[in-house]
Amino acid sequence: MTVYENVLVHVAAGVATLTLNRPAKLNAFAGQMRQEIADAVHALAADDAVRVIVVTGAGRAFCAGADIDYMRELAERSDVEGFRGLVEAGRAVVTAIRATPKPVIASVNGPAAGGGANLALSCDLRIASDRASIGQTFSRIGMHPDWGGTYFLPRLVGPAKALALMFSAEMVPAEEALRLGIFGQVVPHDRLAAETGALAARVADQPPLALSLIKQAVYRSGDASLPEALDTELEHQLRCFQSADVREGLAAFLEKRSPIFRGA
Repeated sequence: MTVYENVLVHVAAGVATLTLNRPAKLNAFAGQMRQEIADAVHALAADDAVRVIVVTGAGRAFCAGADIDYMRELAERSDVEGFRGLVEAGRAVVTAIRATPKPVIASVNGPAAGGGANLALSCDLRIASDRASIGQTFSRIGMHPDWGGTYFLPRLVGPAKALALMFSAEMVPAEEALRLGIFGQVVPHDRLAAETGALAARVADQPPLALSLIKQAVYRSGDASLPEALDTELEHQLRCFQSADVREGLAAFLEKRSPIFRGA
């Protein structure tokens, strides 16, 4: 695995943990950090030893979004192309996360603001510390949401609530985000690492082919008719039916034991 400047990657027992590592700056995106995240996700997607990817932040924040000092420099010199590159790099990250066939879990350990919020929303599952918060803070600095915020958030909370959150630019506390369906689980801060590990381990024990196809079908269903969704289900069921993992799952059920799925 490549060594990155602002991202740490650790793989153990089928779980890869990708940690944003600028704790002094609340893990705000800087330099090549966006490209590093996308590159790491692509590499982990291709690694057969990895079943699940966890994204989290070092220190007391998940991710504060853009590096404001650098954004100001770009604005002062009217560097439109430089800014376009930042937005496109964020696009590459969320596209990589959604495209990877492996489940991706955001472990939100603290504030997730702006692009950091939408990095979390791009993940398949979100577990958060009770000290976490999340917010579409773009309009505080006169900006429009990016990193897929206008796509992800309305699908979680509905258009009216998404607009309210974006118009207000407020940070939403963890328990409120749980109530809204933005977070799937909120746990005591000192239990976040353990609970994230337990969640990732449960997912990693499941059949990789089935999970990959489930992820693909669910995200495809938003733009599909019922007949199209049923066609996808049939296609995916046939692929799973021909796998060794189905034979293992059926045998384990009949033998009253836990299955061992090998991804074949």
